[in-house]
Amino acid sequence: MSVPSWRSRVLNPVRWSFGVQILLGLVVGVVAGFIARETEAAWLTSTLTQVGTIFVQLLKLAVPPLVFTAVLVSIAGLRHVTNAARLAGRTLLWFMGTSVIAVVVGIVLGLVTNPGRGVDLTLTGAKAPEKSGGWTDFLTGIIPTNIVGAFTNGNVLQLVFLGAVLGVAALKLGDVAKPFVTLAESVLQLVQKALWWVIRLAPIGTAGLIGKAIASYGWNLLQPLATFAVAVYAGCLIVMVVVYPVLLRTVGGVNPIRFYAKAWPAIELAFVSRSSIGTMPLTQRMVTERLGVPREYASFAVPFGATTKMDGCAAVYPALAAIFVAQLTGVELGFRDYLLIAFVSVVGSAATAGLTGAIVMLTLTLSTLGLPLAGAGLLLAIDPILDMIRTATNVAGQMVVPILVARREGTLDKEAFDQPSTPLTSATPTRDPLLVAA
Repeated sequence: MSVPSWRSRVLNPVRWSFGVQILLGLVVGVVAGFIARETEAAWLTSTLTQVGTIFVQLLKLAVPPLVFTAVLVSIAGLRHVTNAARLAGRTLLWFMGTSVIAVVVGIVLGLVTNPGRGVDLTLTGAKAPEKSGGWTDFLTGIIPTNIVGAFTNGNVLQLVFLGAVLGVAALKLGDVAKPFVTLAESVLQLVQKALWWVIRLAPIGTAGLIGKAIASYGWNLLQPLATFAVAVYAGCLIVMVVVYPVLLRTVGGVNPIRFYAKAWPAIELAFVSRSSIGTMPLTQRMVTERLGVPREYASFAVPFGATTKMDGCAAVYPALAAIFVAQLTGVELGFRDYLLIAFVSVVGSAATAGLTGAIVMLTLTLSTLGLPLAGAGLLLAIDPILDMIRTATNVAGQMVVPILVARREGTLDKEAFDQPSTPLTSATPTRDPLLVAA
């Protein structure tokens, strides 16, 4: 059998890893975006916008059935997990603990960089966002007025509530609810199979999303908000390259470099898609097939994290944004205000609901502090750029916590974690209901 030449290996896209394909899409998008902006080629900007929009729409199309069935199946599946209550409790505690660390990083960076000081912007022309969050709205918005409306409106928080309630009910009923749980597992497999086809289009979607961002947002727009944007990226990177590695090494006893080498495809997809839920099937696959977390536990932890674990969107970003708006409007924040920011970030994380953007979480924070909501409208201009690093941070945290919990429980497959990565395109399909077959 002849060995393929280097040229055939390079020119055959099937042999490229998924991560390399996304990087190529990123490069193509950056180049196309700069060309569109410098030459003012409206047709190219429009094409990039349409490509990116279609990709995001395909991801969002799967969100309602994916969230509902994933949460339902993950909770119902706890009956197969030993010490399920303890695992769920530890997972929630780690979610909250890492969120506290992330929000502290955001507050410290805000106090050090002063992103709103000296910024020549006014809130007069900025409109408050159409979707805002308040504690009353948040609490009442959890419970849907009707089940169909939760699905048709794509209200992820309500879908999480419905899935959790039915999952707990199925868990309590046991064998009586088995046919219903089996149906939910089948629907979940179908949705994830279709979503995997969409994920395989990520390199093309990457080119469109990045290209559109470069073509649409230039330095003239970023310049007044440059300090704030840099602070958001710096805060998220500190969480990803300092906080998570320290926890992985000290608590998990694993190699952080190997973690990122194996988890990178999911982080890349999160960066370009700006959707934790859209990335969830790939996140699940990385956690179980590459990082050694038991599938029974991961089936609960990953869907739970995809809807509630938001260190980028719900911790670093709202902390920095609140300080920015306060400084822009001349409001002095005290120690009590910073405690409120931390509290809102930890308790209100579910309000972000794993979709693109963190506007609900931001308005919830601003309204709690009594800051003008028009400040959130001002930041919407650069939100797509900021949301990429925020979502990447979210997904990284959603993979770190299951590793920490599994390691402390003694169930992490250290041998699987340490062995070289298997190329994603040739990974062995699995029958686990929460994993996607390639």
